[in-house]
Amino acid sequence: MKYKVKSWRVYQMNFFRVKEKYNNMSLPVKAALWYTLCNVINKGIALVSTPIFTRILTEEQYGTFAIFQSWFSILIIFTSLNVFQGGYQKGLILYKKDEMNFTSSQLGLTTIITAIWFIIYILKIDFWTNVFELPINLMLAMFIELLFIPALELWSSQQIFNYKYKKYVFLTIAMSVFSLGGGVIAVLYSSEKLEARVYTDVLSKALFAGALFILIFKSGKCFFSRQYWKFALLFNLPLIPHYLSTFILNQSDRVMIGRMVGNSQAAYYSVAYTISTMMILITGAINNSLTPYIYRALEKNNEKSIKDATKPILILVAALCFITMAFSPEAIRIFGGEKYLEAIYVIPPIAASVFFIFLYTLFSNIEFYFQKTRFIALATGISAIVNLILNFIFIKIYGYYAAGYTTLVCYICLAVLHYIFYRKVLKAENIKNNVYDMKMICLMSFIVIIGMTVFAVTYRYIFIRYAILASILIITLIFRNKIKSLLLEFRKMKKNS
Repeated sequence: MKYKVKSWRVYQMNFFRVKEKYNNMSLPVKAALWYTLCNVINKGIALVSTPIFTRILTEEQYGTFAIFQSWFSILIIFTSLNVFQGGYQKGLILYKKDEMNFTSSQLGLTTIITAIWFIIYILKIDFWTNVFELPINLMLAMFIELLFIPALELWSSQQIFNYKYKKYVFLTIAMSVFSLGGGVIAVLYSSEKLEARVYTDVLSKALFAGALFILIFKSGKCFFSRQYWKFALLFNLPLIPHYLSTFILNQSDRVMIGRMVGNSQAAYYSVAYTISTMMILITGAINNSLTPYIYRALEKNNEKSIKDATKPILILVAALCFITMAFSPEAIRIFGGEKYLEAIYVIPPIAASVFFIFLYTLFSNIEFYFQKTRFIALATGISAIVNLILNFIFIKIYGYYAAGYTTLVCYICLAVLHYIFYRKVLKAENIKNNVYDMKMICLMSFIVIIGMTVFAVTYRYIFIRYAILASILIITLIFRNKIKSLLLEFRKMKKNS
């Protein structure tokens, strides 16, 4: 009994310490914490729903829904020009005394552009149906989403910019729960399961975003402003190639698979891709913690500290890739079921891609710091073109499996291009030494590629795979003190940042 009381008291003391630390945080830090947590929760909800939908929907239906989402991701670039991204936050600084009018004018612009594209679609329905390979009812639902989502995005950007995290967190989580929870119920009790999934997703977003749509116009009372529309067009139109290139790298695989070899194969690829990229949540959080440290070190001309700090992080990210590759058969069974088991061979190359995504963000951090952003658009554009060409050639021959490997090749290409541009930036800024340990980067890249090959070959031989995992565990135990010191170094780095 005394032990239990003592444990409870220790728990209370720890709770109050954490609470005190939280209360002492600045508003920007609190906001960043809640935005990250909110993103993790939303992604987690979506992840939990994946095994439900893969079992309720047929492969064809699940693949069509994945393609629907991919087309939405590309069409919103044209219907909104992504005015709610960097350009909007820049505008909030320039026009801070007229924030609400500026915001409503941006929504007015996206509304007009969406209406124009809808008219273009209506005038040539047969042509666009062949292009999108989606029925008219789903396309009409998509245009409803395209109309209202900019209101949600503008409102969210405004909340984030002003550190008003409470309403943002509540609304986005509520919308996710409504969309996914309602989607599961609707699909279970509907005979038209694909339409039920699409309609509940669109309806949930339209309800929340529609309310914000009305609120923004009611508060801003400005639909058209020559000055604000001109600002948005001049800022965002040149960025469309970059946005499209990013889409091509992230989403085009599913669209091309659906068109070239069928929606069922797009479903297999989509499940594998979702599992493989779960790590991006973690690597993104690591990069968010690392970036302030890198910027402060560059400001103090302390490049050596960056090199020391990134070594353990590279090992950690590589380890995450190995874990994803090693347990992909088990992950597929959980999230997709036995019918998706053949997709296990797509996971190793996509998991390896996450490592190279992290690498290119390391190099691009230097480009961002020195404001050499034109290099970023160029690197993304080149990699996107390579992705399209490789997919067009190899998906026809090898099916959806090829898309995993073309994704890997393109992210390696992107990492190499960013390295070249990163070296140019260092030379332009008279920084003679490498900011990162390139020997370590090359070694870990080689190990990740070897690991990808080994696990892809041994999936059929469960005993060999588990023997490899046991060997890795034994090596980890032998070098546990070294690993612990690396983790402590990373923890110290985060504290200093």
